[in-house]
Amino acid sequence: MLDVQFGQATDFGKVRTNNEDAMGSFIPSSRQESRSHGYLFAVADGVGGLDLGEVASATAIATIKDGFAKSQAGTMLTGLLPRLVQHANAAVHDCTLDPRYRGRKMATTLVACAMRHDQCVVSHVGDSRCYLVRNGHAKQITQDHTWVNEQRKMGIISASEVAESDSRHVLIRSLGPEMFVSPDTTAITLQAGDTLVLSTDGVHDEMNERAIAQIVSQNKDIEEIARELVARAVEIDGGDNTTAQVIRVRSVEQVGMYRGRPYMLPS
Repeated sequence: MLDVQFGQATDFGKVRTNNEDAMGSFIPSSRQESRSHGYLFAVADGVGGLDLGEVASATAIATIKDGFAKSQAGTMLTGLLPRLVQHANAAVHDCTLDPRYRGRKMATTLVACAMRHDQCVVSHVGDSRCYLVRNGHAKQITQDHTWVNEQRKMGIISASEVAESDSRHVLIRSLGPEMFVSPDTTAITLQAGDTLVLSTDGVHDEMNERAIAQIVSQNKDIEEIARELVARAVEIDGGDNTTAQVIRVRSVEQVGMYRGRPYMLPS
């Protein structure tokens, strides 16, 4: 059976007086629920400069958690997760029509990770990220939906120029501004010993993949690792809200696929 440990941490940083980041999770309450639904982890970063970033991020997290918990048992994660991200987008967009918030703009990033058996599906919008740390090496799973990253992919600027650009946080995709959004979705086959990291830009703006891998690969309590990851990023700069979820895979349940449906492999 899939067995994971997870820890999470968040910090206002040294400058902000409120925290526009949000995070949430769905942890199965039984072996049966682990196989029928699995695990969900999600991190959102309300867009600074707009009116209600903290409302947008909290709404997105609440919506995706609720939708995952109420999903039909055995629903394919590759179809479910991007659908839930779209529901989260609609919920944030609807907030702008609420009498309490009418006329006030809001937006948020969202990165979500759903896990079941030996499969992990990551869906995201914006520049919050997911990393896979395997055998001491970190690999970025998501690609930022930013203006400078699009320029990098076209070869106009280099990766080092992206990191130094004053426009690196200009998003080309986020939840809330439009009625519909297109998330990017990636599927990964998990191995025992893998660690996944979901982070807002307050973490990965300050720490490269090597530094992230070094911290999360330590033989420490997973909550302590999450706190250390956030504390290190705040120590380096602290100019932004800083949030991370760290998910350590202790064991997996290998499955095969037949006509798009998983089946248990003989042990």
